[in-house]
Amino acid sequence: MNYVEGGVCAAKGFWANGIHCGIRKNHSKKDLSLIYSEVLCSAAAVYTTNLVKGAPLTVTKRNIENGIAQAVICNSGNANTCNADGIEIAEAMCKLTADAMKMDPADVIVASTGVIGQPLDITPIAAGMDELAGGLSRLGNRAAAEGIMTTDTRLKEAAVEFNVGNKTCRIGGMAKGSGMIHPNMATMLVFITTDAAISPGMLKKALADDVADTFNMISVDGDTSTNDMVSVIANGMAGNVLIEAEGPEFNAFKAALNAVTVRLCRMIAADGEGATKLLECIVSGAKDKATARIVARSVICSSLLKAAMFGADANWGRVLCAIGYSGADVDVQKIDVSFRSPAGTVEVCKNGAGIPFSEELAKTILSESEIGILVGLNSGDVSATAWGCDLTYDYVKINGDYRT
Repeated sequence: MNYVEGGVCAAKGFWANGIHCGIRKNHSKKDLSLIYSEVLCSAAAVYTTNLVKGAPLTVTKRNIENGIAQAVICNSGNANTCNADGIEIAEAMCKLTADAMKMDPADVIVASTGVIGQPLDITPIAAGMDELAGGLSRLGNRAAAEGIMTTDTRLKEAAVEFNVGNKTCRIGGMAKGSGMIHPNMATMLVFITTDAAISPGMLKKALADDVADTFNMISVDGDTSTNDMVSVIANGMAGNVLIEAEGPEFNAFKAALNAVTVRLCRMIAADGEGATKLLECIVSGAKDKATARIVARSVICSSLLKAAMFGADANWGRVLCAIGYSGADVDVQKIDVSFRSPAGTVEVCKNGAGIPFSEELAKTILSESEIGILVGLNSGDVSATAWGCDLTYDYVKINGDYRT
């Protein structure tokens, strides 16, 4: 398996574009994106668990109930959530896409992101559709990735090349996510494309299995958004034998999917609103998967720990504190904690108690832009990883006037 360029256009048969149509006031920021497959695709998605859901999620869920899609349309700048005409607008976006691409509106995945509770005017979307569709390109992945950004400060794309049987396949994705990032699924907008041939049922299983250890293991601020969705469409143009059961081919597909999603997870966490550091909590030695996940997520969600990491303060007691209130059944007297970065590793806790360590070394380690928080539970052989970011002054600044 090799990482390749191209994002959502890395796989055969996928085209993309992104434009500024006028939803956002800043004309330098794109606000409408389209991904299109030359042929119909198997489709699957997972959605936010927030009871308040954006209208596009309702429409998408209905559209891909049959496991089929061919295009993805997404706007930024307005979430189309808590609007009386939200469903009507989301359906209109599907129809505009279908008319432009000469396809069935029911084969469109629709998404929106941005401010909640403000009506979304379909006029600029309709006016921009000819430019959006006409500009579709096999090199349009970057423009599409730009079009879904809100408070994001950087593009989030990843793609890999892998083999299924004797055929070379590719899978690629793009994501947006910077604030309102918190489990459980989903935690942002992610669109994934692949030319592997896989049935809708197995695609859904692969995505569901993967999400539990990737997108459900990210937290930036503890807020679960209303519009979050991860979708994947597979057009089969790589020509491999259709994956419709578990086995080596399905495992190869899952491994490739995970390589893309983990990279996107790290990008999302590193680009948390106001963040200066990517935090990665690796829990090992758990008695079962549920325990490992609970502990990792509790540590990464701790505001006190996040603040300590911003200040490069090796306050390991905050790690134990987060584990203690996580609800996980652990033996506190067996827990080890270390901090790791490109500057080195420092062990700070052994068997649930502090040990002597160099504060100077710890400060150096925690001053890097990527920090590993290593937690050993020493009660089994199961592990889990969660991703987050530090908590900075800028997070409050960004969200203090987000709407106005």
